[in-house]
Amino acid sequence: MSSQEVRLESTIGGYTAKGQLHTLSVWFILALRLMMGIAFLQSGVDKVLSGSFSAAGYLQNAPPSNGSPVADLFVSMGNTAWFVDFVNIAVPWGEVLIGLGLLVGLLTRLAAFWGAFMMLMFYLGNWDVSHGYINGDFAYMLVFLSVAAFGAGRILGLDAYVEQYEVGGVPLVERYPWTRYLLG
Repeated sequence: MSSQEVRLESTIGGYTAKGQLHTLSVWFILALRLMMGIAFLQSGVDKVLSGSFSAAGYLQNAPPSNGSPVADLFVSMGNTAWFVDFVNIAVPWGEVLIGLGLLVGLLTRLAAFWGAFMMLMFYLGNWDVSHGYINGDFAYMLVFLSVAAFGAGRILGLDAYVEQYEVGGVPLVERYPWTRYLLG
């Protein structure tokens, strides 16, 4: 094994998976982060600039028409005025902030978590299993989770610098270990 190769090992429920990253893996991890950053930034900016984004019709109609197992939840959300108002701001601006966070590699794990959450909601709302349970929304959710798991913000991203920022002479992530859930 070369000095640049990294071994992976994880045990869950008594099962151990082992692997080895290729030296090119870092570029693919960076590409995933940037791809999702561009996609979310573009989608969010389009919604913000249009000034006409409204989730009410989607929440009330799409999940029931496609047989979503949580259609009643979506309809209830769509019939709750304050929640629709919240979603009308949270979705476009959330996409913008997630996209920006991923593009510059800042608060990457936090951005990836919310991106994965949004994709889970889109997966449940856009329910279409006629070609199987795996679709683009599900795949994007896994990409977001991969970006978080690999600490993609440390690859040519600002998280690498923020983590080493010294607070009282100690790197931020050593002084405040909980920040590792937001950065990386």
